[in-house]
Amino acid sequence: MIHPRFRRYIPLALCVATVLLSRATGLAQDDGAAAAPPGGQSVFETIKEGGPLIMLIWCAIIGTSVTMVTFIIQNIMQLRKAKLAPPPLIAALQQTILAGNYQEAWETCNANRNYLANVLKSGLTRIGRGKEAVEDAVAEHGLREATMLRTRNSYLSVIGVVSPMIGLLGTVIGMMGAFRVLAGSGISDPRALSGKIGEVLLATASGLFIAIPAFVSYYVFRNISQMCIVHADDVVNSLLLDIPFDELQGVQVGDSFNSGGGAIAAGARKVSIALTTACPICGGSVTPGVNPCPHCGSTLDWEA
Repeated sequence: MIHPRFRRYIPLALCVATVLLSRATGLAQDDGAAAAPPGGQSVFETIKEGGPLIMLIWCAIIGTSVTMVTFIIQNIMQLRKAKLAPPPLIAALQQTILAGNYQEAWETCNANRNYLANVLKSGLTRIGRGKEAVEDAVAEHGLREATMLRTRNSYLSVIGVVSPMIGLLGTVIGMMGAFRVLAGSGISDPRALSGKIGEVLLATASGLFIAIPAFVSYYVFRNISQMCIVHADDVVNSLLLDIPFDELQGVQVGDSFNSGGGAIAAGARKVSIALTTACPICGGSVTPGVNPCPHCGSTLDWEA
């Protein structure tokens, strides 16, 4: 599936794919240019004379090339360590979690849409159920996010398999037309026969011209995605490493925030003065530096 944010790149992908296909068909035509008569047909005239079925096959070839370029652009922009786990977000979450304000950390994750935020958010929602429950949630959601990243990349492999088959279909149809010409006029009309053979060569070359970069891009992005996912998972695990799970039993973090009846330990009441205006105990609005909390009366340890 093409992300809506990347649909604006489809015209660019169309232009790139058109240039690549034109270059490929141009190379195929140049091979026989020396033997062609001065009034030889162009590539597009040859395709047009092939009939509606040949034109439909070429539309499919152009469509697969546009899709391939679009997915390559999408992967280039998405499969980066700084995209899956942005350094500013890591720094903000480190300070918030170190201060013990897990509700604010959840809200920070909820406001962002990337691998790190989505995975860590699922773990924070189970923080009151113990370390094992948090680790299970992180592993489950991490697998889901990783699968989504790999699924987008797997379409390149599909294109690499399908495009030569589309070209082969054009080859078979072109050969049927060539034999039909040969059966009707024998070798008395070599120009018509060579035109049909030209259709065969163009379709085959174009399918392979799409398949080769599609397969190469698939394997390159597969390795890049694996490295980025491992990096993001390491960041998530490091953020959860020092959380006192035993002291947070019964705490609910998320949309239905609940401090668990005051079960949060005193060390978890630290609040970063630079990042929060919410009480970590009751979630009420607090002016930075004010003590105690005007809502629940808890003493807060403000940090600069």
